[in-house]
Amino acid sequence: MSRKKKFCVIGLGNFGFHVASELHAQGHEVMAIDPVKEKVQAVKDVCSYAILGDAASKEFLAAQGVCEMDAVIVATGEHSHLSTLMTLYLKELKVPHILVKAISEDHGRILEKVGATQVIYPEKDMARRIAHSLSSPNLFEFIPLAEDYSLSETAPPRNFIGKTLVELNLRQRFHVTVIAIKDVLSDTFTVAPPPTHLIKDSDILVLIGKTEDVKKTLQG
Repeated sequence: MSRKKKFCVIGLGNFGFHVASELHAQGHEVMAIDPVKEKVQAVKDVCSYAILGDAASKEFLAAQGVCEMDAVIVATGEHSHLSTLMTLYLKELKVPHILVKAISEDHGRILEKVGATQVIYPEKDMARRIAHSLSSPNLFEFIPLAEDYSLSETAPPRNFIGKTLVELNLRQRFHVTVIAIKDVLSDTFTVAPPPTHLIKDSDILVLIGKTEDVKKTLQG
């Protein structure tokens, strides 16, 4: 089992609430902070600590022990000036991983300049996932990575079934690598499958490569 981690979520709108509750459900210690009493009350049963307070204060953040967190997620929504200020304070307090929800590309660039280690665009990321799943029916999950690369979880196209990985030769043909395979019937998960692995219709392939190359692979 992975190590239990400590997270802090600042801002408890829909996005922040669901991040906090999901991290807590996965067994991690989660502190949730918001200046609105009703939002703090709503989250108290799905996190470790629900705190009413103004996180746009360096002293307040330090008092909550944010420097001891594995990561802090800033999800203050439309208040871009507040999230920028909080990001700066978190950087100064030496928080190791700072994830911040951005409202625009310009806001995202500012957040990176002041110390965000990861900028989140929830609507944009979800739109990309939906668009990819609609354009590639076999695609179950699409995760954008750095630049134009992605990690994709997919059912094998019909012409893959009954062939081995060496026969498909995806790395040479499409510059895409199968990094893992899950058999949904036996519930087995194979990391770095051997070239002799025979693709079955019960397999789910985990692919990594340039997004455009992954798309070409799934089209055969």
